[in-house]
Amino acid sequence: MLKNDLWINQKAAEGMISPFQSNLVRHLEPNNQQKPVLSYGCSSYGYDLRLSSKEFLIFRHIPGTVMNPKKFNPNNLEKTVLHHDDDGDFFILPAHSYGLGVALEKMKVPENITVICIGKSTYARLGIIVNTTPAEAGWEGHLTLEFSNSSGADCRIYANEGICQLLFFEGDPCSTTYEDRRGKYQNQPEKVTLAKI
Repeated sequence: MLKNDLWINQKAAEGMISPFQSNLVRHLEPNNQQKPVLSYGCSSYGYDLRLSSKEFLIFRHIPGTVMNPKKFNPNNLEKTVLHHDDDGDFFILPAHSYGLGVALEKMKVPENITVICIGKSTYARLGIIVNTTPAEAGWEGHLTLEFSNSSGADCRIYANEGICQLLFFEGDPCSTTYEDRRGKYQNQPEKVTLAKI
């Protein structure tokens, strides 16, 4: 069953999401509709995470190498600069490139819940694809987020603003949680994590 805002707020009060925003934020000054942001916080049946400003990495090609998921070469990743102007803090994801960021919020997934992370339509309209990512029962940490710029133009990726949406699905209790099996991405910090197989 897909969980609603009442459930999300209750579980957040018990430590499921931190920091937590109980309603959807669209303006930093909501009373006068000033300082618009890409929405974040709790919605009817989900939660919009923010992108941390701490780190954003872009894949680069090293001539003569082939990327290998079993032996990831960290030299294939290059840190990018956090920019700032009147619109906010942002990273630039070049055209036809791929980047990694991390969620600002820390999560602690209940043992009977699986979370699916999906993209926001605001970015999808620009050709930015957020990789669909699961957070399994018992997982804890800051989600590493993957972005693909499928457009022919460079694109801003805003930090400290909404970047993706979480959907919470309840199931029958499982026999082994992610925490029980000591999954390789357990307790991810607020920086990009590239765990070994």
